[in-house]
Amino acid sequence: MVYAVIKRLFDIIGSGLGLLLIAPFFPFIALAIKIESSGPVLVKLARVSSGRIIEVYKFRSMVRGARYLKPMLVSFNERANSPFFKIKNDPRLTKVGKFLRKFRLDEFPQLINVLKGELALVGPRPHEPEEVIHYPHPYKHLLLAKAGVTGLSQVSGASSLLFLKELAFDDYYLKNQSIWFDMKIILKTLAILFFDPTAV
Repeated sequence: MVYAVIKRLFDIIGSGLGLLLIAPFFPFIALAIKIESSGPVLVKLARVSSGRIIEVYKFRSMVRGARYLKPMLVSFNERANSPFFKIKNDPRLTKVGKFLRKFRLDEFPQLINVLKGELALVGPRPHEPEEVIHYPHPYKHLLLAKAGVTGLSQVSGASSLLFLKELAFDDYYLKNQSIWFDMKIILKTLAILFFDPTAV
């Protein structure tokens, strides 16, 4: 109970500070997105957190209607042995989107979800509803946990991990979570963002 209260306070303070830091850059990011392609600046993507589907905010990094093109690209999925989807040079990405993703800037609006209590700063990686239905029974409990903007799996290889390995990292985190563990993950996330942004 004490950990839950401290973690929530940590989330509120951390997300609030993060939003204040990114706020001055928001107009420039928004302008760059709008100049290159039509569509909204922010998108809301369906993800599973705390046992329910939420809408996660992100800066738009893809062309309009990108989700409808996904079925045409399934054969190029680099994570073919899992329900997760990744293409290194995804043709749906805009030029601005590639830049935003390289430095993880597209994910900063997720801090709004943290402030609202839908996500945590640290937790299991949030995935799409159609992906999580493939979780094996021993990992179904991950769906009930509050997902995080970053987490142990994200700083341990992220999308390069095998399907079950990613779930195993998130499972380990939930069984060993603490404020110190959270702080260690956040510090490692910041180190990766500053020194190796493509690793997260």
